[in-house]
Amino acid sequence: MLPDTDWTYALTKVDNTVIHLAARAHIMSDTAANPLTEFRLVNTAATLNFAHQAAAAGIRRFIFISSIGVNGNQTSNIPFSTEDTPNPVEPYAISKHEAEIGLRQIAQETGMEIVIIRPPLVYGANAPGNFGRLLSIAAKGIPLPLGAVHNQRSLVALDNLIDLITVCINHTAAANQTFLVSDGEDLSTADLLKRLRAALGRPARLLPVPASWLHKVASLLGKGDIAQRLCGSLQVDISKTRNLLDWTPPVSVDQALRQTAQAYLQNQR
Repeated sequence: MLPDTDWTYALTKVDNTVIHLAARAHIMSDTAANPLTEFRLVNTAATLNFAHQAAAAGIRRFIFISSIGVNGNQTSNIPFSTEDTPNPVEPYAISKHEAEIGLRQIAQETGMEIVIIRPPLVYGANAPGNFGRLLSIAAKGIPLPLGAVHNQRSLVALDNLIDLITVCINHTAAANQTFLVSDGEDLSTADLLKRLRAALGRPARLLPVPASWLHKVASLLGKGDIAQRLCGSLQVDISKTRNLLDWTPPVSVDQALRQTAQAYLQNQR
C-alpha cells in the first residue's frame, strides 16, 4: 500500500463501505533511518490517498482501524476515553493520529462517513507482535519474574474487535464517531499470564519480583520500553461504545484465551 496506489478497480467492486486495516505495524527491530517517515508513508499518506479515492467512488462509509496509542501509551488512575486530548508518543501512533485528522477533513469535504476505532493490544490465534511473543514464552512454562506486577491493561480479542467492526458497518449512530474497544475486563500482566498458562495447560510459575526491580534491570539493559509494556497500565473506557451502539463484547477473556491457546497448541503439533 503506497501513497500513489490506484484503487479504481478495487473500489468498483465495493457497494458502500470500506474497512481499512492495512498499516505498517509490528516492527520489532526497526532499521529505517527515520521510522516516523516510513510510518507516515504507509499509515498516513497511503491511507488518505485511499480515502480520497473511496470518497470519489461514492463510498458511503469508511471504517478506519486506528490505535489506542493515539491517546497515549499508559494510564495512571483514569482510563483513556474518546474525549481525551490525543497524546501519541511513538511513531506508529503519531502516523495513525495524523491519518485520523486527515480522514475527518475528507469527511467534511466530501460527506463520506468516517468511523474510527482505536483498539488496544489485539490478541487471538497467530497474533503477531508483543502478544505473540508473550504466548510463546508462556507456552514454554519457564518461571517468569512477573508475579508481583499489579498493573491493569485493557486488551481486545480479535473476535470482539471483528464484532464491533461489523456493528459499525450499518449502525446509524456510528457515523463520524470515534470508538474505543476492549474485552470489558482489564487484567494485570500477572493475571493474564496465569490465565493464559491455565488455558495452555501449564503451571503459573510466576515469581514475585517487585516491579520497581524489573524497571531498573530493564533500564540497565536498554529495555525500558519492554518493562513499561509489562508493568505499566493502559486502560480504556468503552462506555461510549456500549451506550451509543448498544454493544457488548460477545466473547469473554477466558473464552478468547482458551481459543487462542487451542490454536497455538494445534499449530505446534
